[in-house]
Amino acid sequence: MNFKIDRRAALKAGTALAATAVFPVFSQSKLKIRFAAVFSDKDIRADMVRMFAKEVAADFEVEGFYAGSLFKQGTELVALQRDNLEMGNIAPQDISKQIPAWSILTSAYLFRDAAHLNAFWSGSLGAEFKKQAEDQVKVKILGPTFFGTRQVGLKPNKKISTPADLAGIKLRMPPGDAWQLLGRSLGANPTPMAYAETYTGLQTGAIDGQDNPLPNVQNMKFYEVMSQIVLTSHLVGYDLLTVNLKTWSGMGAAKQKAFQAAADKAMAWSAAEHQKREAELVDGFRKQGLQIYVPDQNAFRAHAQKVYLGSDEAKEWPKGMLEKINAVK
Repeated sequence: MNFKIDRRAALKAGTALAATAVFPVFSQSKLKIRFAAVFSDKDIRADMVRMFAKEVAADFEVEGFYAGSLFKQGTELVALQRDNLEMGNIAPQDISKQIPAWSILTSAYLFRDAAHLNAFWSGSLGAEFKKQAEDQVKVKILGPTFFGTRQVGLKPNKKISTPADLAGIKLRMPPGDAWQLLGRSLGANPTPMAYAETYTGLQTGAIDGQDNPLPNVQNMKFYEVMSQIVLTSHLVGYDLLTVNLKTWSGMGAAKQKAFQAAADKAMAWSAAEHQKREAELVDGFRKQGLQIYVPDQNAFRAHAQKVYLGSDEAKEWPKGMLEKINAVK
């Protein structure tokens, strides 16, 4: 049997075949977003990321990498900048390495609590810092991931009342100048050490203590190698949920809006869970035999502020910004 197909019919057939081959695949494709963080997959913030992933699942495939398994602590920001990572949980201390003015956001006793932190980042002052990051570091900041208030945990059974009592104490701090300054502002001898190495460091005596919010102490089981927790409440702990700028710019306005809304919802849930967990853990750690007490916080605050205001970092702080942040309700 012979078939005769004219040129117009052939073109129509070819177009139809191309449509069936291309459009179903294209419509089903989702942008893959790799998320990297130093916290473990059992952390509340890992649940936050999983919640976020479900919210945006129609348009994006979010894959989480935890415990520094994709990028080591402190290297995630550069990975975002180099287009090697789509999304990360970035410490403001890392951004301050590239924008010195940001060091004010890493200083002790700056934010009063999670509500103050959120009010800052959702207001006009926070918008200024977000724009700085976008313009100078080329990343998009979605908002703060509060993970509790940092407290000092020690292995030695030494009562701590004032910063003078921490003299000579080897206090583990994350690597980086901003973190070391924080340790010095408490009166301790800051010792840089990776988060994942902290348990062993306490166990072997390489360090005398660490500073972390109570949920982190539980997640990493630091309480097993500590004798006490000193409730200095020296820093409201937070990182920043951050997106690679190329990824963000390629979404389009509608998807950006939905992406931000999903992030806001997940971050709010995570903050509430951390506050709830902190309240529960004080009693829980006491029952496990740890000493838990409040030192002279006014003495710690005064000492920390003196150290910061006398530092080279403070010279880079925007004029009047400290007072503006303090005034945020």
